Amino acid sequence: MRLEASSGKTLPALLVFAESLRYMEQHALSTIQEASFNTVCDPEEITWVITVPAIWSAAARQFMRLAAKEAGLISDMISEKLIIALEPEAASLWCKQLPQEGFLAEGSDKRKFEDSPGIQYIVVDCGGGTVDITVHEIQENRCLKELHKASGGGWGGNRVDENFIVFLREIFDDGVWDEYVKSYPTELQQMMYNFSLQKCSADREAVYLHCYYNLTRLAGKKKDISHFFKKATGAVWCDGMIMITYEKMKSFFEYSIKNIIAALREILGKPEMAKVQYILLVGGFASSVILRDKVREAFSKKYHIFCPVEAQLAIAKGAVLFGINPKIVTSRISARTYGVAVSRDFDAAIHDIRKRRVSKADGYVYCKDLFQKLVGIGESVNINEVAQYTFTPTEPDQTSALFAFYSTEKRDAQYVDEEGLELLGSCTVPIPDTKLGRKRKLILDIKFGLTEFKATATDVTSKQSRTITIDFLSV
Repeated sequence: MRLEASSGKTLPALLVFAESLRYMEQHALSTIQEASFNTVCDPEEITWVITVPAIWSAAARQFMRLAAKEAGLISDMISEKLIIALEPEAASLWCKQLPQEGFLAEGSDKRKFEDSPGIQYIVVDCGGGTVDITVHEIQENRCLKELHKASGGGWGGNRVDENFIVFLREIFDDGVWDEYVKSYPTELQQMMYNFSLQKCSADREAVYLHCYYNLTRLAGKKKDISHFFKKATGAVWCDGMIMITYEKMKSFFEYSIKNIIAALREILGKPEMAKVQYILLVGGFASSVILRDKVREAFSKKYHIFCPVEAQLAIAKGAVLFGINPKIVTSRISARTYGVAVSRDFDAAIHDIRKRRVSKADGYVYCKDLFQKLVGIGESVNINEVAQYTFTPTEPDQTSALFAFYSTEKRDAQYVDEEGLELLGSCTVPIPDTKLGRKRKLILDIKFGLTEFKATATDVTSKQSRTITIDFLSV
C-alpha cells in the first residue's frame, strides 16, 4: 500500500508510519532528557504505548506493530515493550480519576462521576476520522471490565470538514474552488485548520471565517466576490470574512450526529446495558458544543453526560496511565469467533467425505480442516488467562506441525474453509523425534493479552516451540 501526498508523490505506507514513529520516539527521548537534566534513558526500560481506534481491523493493528518494529521501538513482533491500547479505553482511564472540576460544567446535571465498584458507563471517543464506542464496568479492585464489544464508524470530525468543503465548492463555482485546491494546498490547509477550531468553539451563534488571500484573488478574477454568495443559503460575504449562520454550521454535523446517536441508542437499548448510568464524551471532536448539545438533548433525561475539560488530551494522558498499569483492564469482549485448524478421527455420520484422508504410513483415517473454537464472538475474555490444548500429529513420521488460526463472525464453524472464515496467521513447530509416532504430544498455549492473544505451540519431546501473536478484537 502506498500513500499519496497533495503534490502527487507516493511513498510506501509502512515507511511513512515508521518514520513518523521514529521521529516521535526521538522527540520524546530528547524532551525527557532536557526535562530531567540530561538523564539518558535506557531504551530497554521504556514501554511504548500506541493508541488506535477501537474499530481498527486486526491487519491495521498488526501494521502499527510492524511500523513500530521498523522504527526501532521494538526488536521483534512479539515484544512486550509495545502496548497497543484502544483509544476509548485510554480515555476512560483518564476520566475515571478526574475530580468534578475536571469536567465541563454544562446543563443542569451537577452530579459527580462516580469511580465506584459496579458503576457502568459508556465511552464515546469522538476523533477526527472515527467515533469509537465502548462500555465499561468498574470492578471491586477499581479495574475495568468491558461489557460490550468495541463499535463505531467513520463519523468523526473530518466528516464535518468534508461537508464544509462541499459547501465552499458550491459557493465558489465556475472552477474557482478547484483551482484554489490545486494551486494553494498549504493555504487551504491553514483555512481548514481555522475551520476546525471554529467548529469546536461555535457556541450557538454565527461563525466568521477569514477568507484567505488567494481564494479571494481567484474569485475576484471571475466577478465581484459578493456575487458568489447570492445563491448561498446560510452564508454571507462580510468584508473579507465568510459569515456562516449557526443553523448552517449545525447542518455540517448532521451526518456524524445522526450516526453517533443511532449507535448509542442501539447499544443502550440492549437489556444487558440497563445499568449504564453515564456517557463520557472524549476526543477532539467532543470539544464541539454542537455535538455535545445534541447528545445531551437525546440522552440527558436518562443518563449523566460528562466531557473532560481537555477532551482532546484525554486519550494521550490515559495512554500513560495504561502504560503504567496495563492490568487495569481485566477482561474484554471478543468481537469475533477465533479458532485453530485441527484433524480428528473421521466419523462418516458427521464429517464430509471430501475431508476424509488416510495415512500412508499406518492407515489412520482422519478428517482434515476441522475448526476448533478457542473463543466465541461476544464472549468475555479474561486478560492474561492461559488456555491449554493438547494435540497429536496426524502422521507418525511427520517432522513439523502447522497451527493455522482463523476467525469468523459466526458463533461457530465446522470447517476452516467455510464461507466467512478468515486465515489470520500460522506457526510451524519442529517435531524432529518420530520414535513415538502419533503418540507424541503437542501443547498449544493461548494467552489472552490486552488486544491480542499469543499462541505458543510446543513439542513436548524436543521442547521446541514457536509463538504467534493474533489480534482478537478485530471487528
